[in-house]
Amino acid sequence: MRFRTVGMICERVVAEELDPKRLENLFLVGVDEISYRKHHNYLTLVTNHETGKIIYGAKGKSASSLDGFFNDLGPERSAEIKAVTMDMGPAFAKAFTDHCPDARICLDPFHVVKLGTEALEEVRKDLWRQMRKLPSPEYARKFAGARWALLKNPGDLTERQNETLYQIKRTGGKLWRAYEMKESLRAVFAGDLSNDEVNELLERWCSRAARSRIETFVRLSKTIRTHKAGIMAAIELGVSNGRVEGLNTKIRSIIARCYGLHSAEATLALVMLSCGPIDLKLPYERAS
Repeated sequence: MRFRTVGMICERVVAEELDPKRLENLFLVGVDEISYRKHHNYLTLVTNHETGKIIYGAKGKSASSLDGFFNDLGPERSAEIKAVTMDMGPAFAKAFTDHCPDARICLDPFHVVKLGTEALEEVRKDLWRQMRKLPSPEYARKFAGARWALLKNPGDLTERQNETLYQIKRTGGKLWRAYEMKESLRAVFAGDLSNDEVNELLERWCSRAARSRIETFVRLSKTIRTHKAGIMAAIELGVSNGRVEGLNTKIRSIIARCYGLHSAEATLALVMLSCGPIDLKLPYERAS
């Protein structure tokens, strides 16, 4: 009962204090989803990149989750949005394409590199499962310890992890080729190349991955080619979803404190209280 009361208080305060001008002068926004409970319960959040504040939230992670945002925004203000950052999910892209087709959809290169890391991890896990079938479990145990040597950036490796990576390189094979694919993809987005160079090298990488006969990287090459326009838009405009991802870290902490607030509305209200455009003042701070 007390959690329900707390949730209702949060919702009431947000309804009264949320900045009514939060949807004015929106030019660059970011959209992302975040899980607030188990069993695939999500919130969709929209962030104003210029202020770093969450300006809209709704339950779910489909295109319709943004209907309220565009209804509040209206056609004229929707047309003012120049670019939106997001991940590669199709739902949010469809919503923005439908409501503000002139806005450039920017897909954060960080997510592309993350997909490369995940593709490498799938190769490692597959090889580890094969090693577990061997008569001696020692091989699988040693190989399990190679995870961080493969996934971490080379400059962050410990001495022991460097030695492990060297042994993998000496052995060669599919795992080392997958590691090289991951690292070469990361190098494309290191930030020291021109837009044209990134475009050319990314196309070369996709061609190499498509011929690699490593299934996870063949799939990744198709994904990158499908979304290449959005990836290059992020590079050309110099934008990323970093601010949104940073907010997500804070929001996960808030959600952990929301244990007991079972409704999406109450959880969202607490998120908006902490990360939205709300300037709360105690009664004695208000002008008389």
